[in-house]
Amino acid sequence: MRGLLYEEFGGPIVATELPDPVAPDGAAVIRVAASGLCRSDWHAWAGHDDTVSLPHTPGHEFAGTVESVGAGVSLWRPGDRVTAPFVNGCGRCEWCLGGQAQVCPEQTQPGFTHAGSHAEFVVVRAADLNLVALPADLSFEAAAALGCRFATAFRGVSARARVRPGEWVAVVGAGGVGLSAIMVASALGALPIAVDTSTEALALASEVGAVHAVPAGDDAPERIVELTGGGAHVSIDAVGSPATSTAALHSLRRRGRHVQIGLIAGGGPVLPLDRVIAWELDVLGSHGMAAADYPAMLELVTSGAVDPGRLLGSRVGLAEAARLLPSTASAPPIGITVLDPTRE
Repeated sequence: MRGLLYEEFGGPIVATELPDPVAPDGAAVIRVAASGLCRSDWHAWAGHDDTVSLPHTPGHEFAGTVESVGAGVSLWRPGDRVTAPFVNGCGRCEWCLGGQAQVCPEQTQPGFTHAGSHAEFVVVRAADLNLVALPADLSFEAAAALGCRFATAFRGVSARARVRPGEWVAVVGAGGVGLSAIMVASALGALPIAVDTSTEALALASEVGAVHAVPAGDDAPERIVELTGGGAHVSIDAVGSPATSTAALHSLRRRGRHVQIGLIAGGGPVLPLDRVIAWELDVLGSHGMAAADYPAMLELVTSGAVDPGRLLGSRVGLAEAARLLPSTASAPPIGITVLDPTRE
């Protein structure tokens, strides 16, 4: 098969011939129809994730058809249209059995713990737990956006922040995650505010549901406080940096809820905890979404309340994806860029 490969962190990414995968017991091989280019792929390439072994094929949000299944798989057959969360639970631990596979301590992640979806085929372990059937009218390109950015945003907005109609939601970063969060918050009756450095990203955010679009800068939190009459009820950092997380938190009103979705390289305490304590702010992490929670999201999609297809940007082949991936952190594309691994 053809796919992307890098042999050193921060090194060259090439489109090359790779071995065709074989499905282990309990797993499925998926023929990839579309695979999203995500900032998390850049984190892996940059060496920020200690689960990644070299050489490595990136890619973790995808859609396609089942090519083959391993022994013990009972729910899926070749030809089934599927996607999967980027966090794949083991199916055996208390977290998976309780429906919380996104925090499974034995989780696997295509594109991190093993070869990813920026290739013609990808393996999904514990397939009966982790694969999700796609609605017939949902395109593979739109479905590829669901596995990481849209699903993470959906759970962050609906289940972690528990956003309610009429609440102000400040979203810092109008990339794939941020735009998804804005779209979901708007569909739930909330009032999203987009913050970004890009005028094009802010324009797209307004198109998909943002009530206000605020240019990023030192005065952005103050501007949000003014627009909302005291601060947002919910803030979301969809970028992942000390500056963006702090700006998001400072956009909150007293007793507000902050959701951290964007990964912060190196971890470490970056939030102003004095504000967290004095204003009784809730700080929440959001790490993907289990396959068991997909029906509610897909219902929102199939009802027409949200359309992840509106977030799609460029469609690229392997060579262009190899060129774009290293720049994802510093020059993120507008919308979601999708790789077609059958195109060179």
